[in-house]
Amino acid sequence: MKCGIIGLPNSGKSTFFNIISNSKVLSENFPFCTIEPNHGITKVPDHRLYELKKIVHTKKIVPSELKIVDIAGLIRGSHKGEGLGNKFLSHIRETNAIIHMIRCFQDESILHVEGSVNPIRDKEIIDTELQLKDLESIEKKIERINKKRDKNEEPILNTLKNIISFLKKGKNIRTFPFKEEKERNYIRELQLLTVKPVLYVCNINDDDNNKEIYYHIKNIEKVIKEENSILVILCLKRKLEKEKNNWKNTGIDKVLKETFKLLDLHSFFTVGDKEIRSWQIPRKYTAYEASSVIHTDLKKGFIRAEVIHYNDFIKYGSEDKAKKAGKILLAGKNYLIQDGDIIHFRFNR
Repeated sequence: MKCGIIGLPNSGKSTFFNIISNSKVLSENFPFCTIEPNHGITKVPDHRLYELKKIVHTKKIVPSELKIVDIAGLIRGSHKGEGLGNKFLSHIRETNAIIHMIRCFQDESILHVEGSVNPIRDKEIIDTELQLKDLESIEKKIERINKKRDKNEEPILNTLKNIISFLKKGKNIRTFPFKEEKERNYIRELQLLTVKPVLYVCNINDDDNNKEIYYHIKNIEKVIKEENSILVILCLKRKLEKEKNNWKNTGIDKVLKETFKLLDLHSFFTVGDKEIRSWQIPRKYTAYEASSVIHTDLKKGFIRAEVIHYNDFIKYGSEDKAKKAGKILLAGKNYLIQDGDIIHFRFNR
């Protein structure tokens, strides 16, 4: 599962990538400084790990991780190949979710490819480029279906035509009112860009007292609310501070946590004397499926899962006290893992 960072050039994508992945990729004041995507891994902040440490007193904490891809900036005409656009759009296609970075800061020393700061316009440029590329992909599929002249594919054609009408209204497919799951399956193979869930990040300069910028942000908030997406406002110019393993005053932690949700992931924990570890898994994973995330041998020899939820562990202060209170669940293969479950897997060696 990968999340791609997109946006216009010089919106702060590579700076953000460097901060969260502790990387040093090139971040310069000109378009297409990034050409090949940069791949990195970042840890997901989770205060629960530190609360568990207060009880267990282990030395090592291992948070969940996210795979992040820094993708080169898109410009007008990217869907036609402008500015290496086709290449950059293919990089987006390979991701599972998107962080859309929107420039909301004034800085004359940093070039803006559109000549001025206008967050609403910038968001619409990126949306339009992705929508036009999706239109192209769907139209090609319609051509292939028409050549076959198969009446059984009429429902597919009808759905595709409805999606085209939707896109032409400037809307993203992620908000399309699919009636049935099979309608989603009609487009799954196309790996469409506007289907991907998105998190919007407004990159501000908190030195600015620009009423116009905040006016734009309010408008963006309204649009994003209609899309049922999340908006995070942060300042990348402000130096990153790290205090007691928590991100401070940057909004970075919120971006990472929301991205984790965006990928439809959640965490279960293993707690022991040597380490406390968070394991990321897709939602609706069973205990049987989750066991293989730790080691395939656990899945092969699975007997049962002993489960204490985080809230109960914290409330009672130890495994023994939670057990005496009847808060340990002996779960079988089909148990659905809940976010915050603390699990000990029993298996045949």
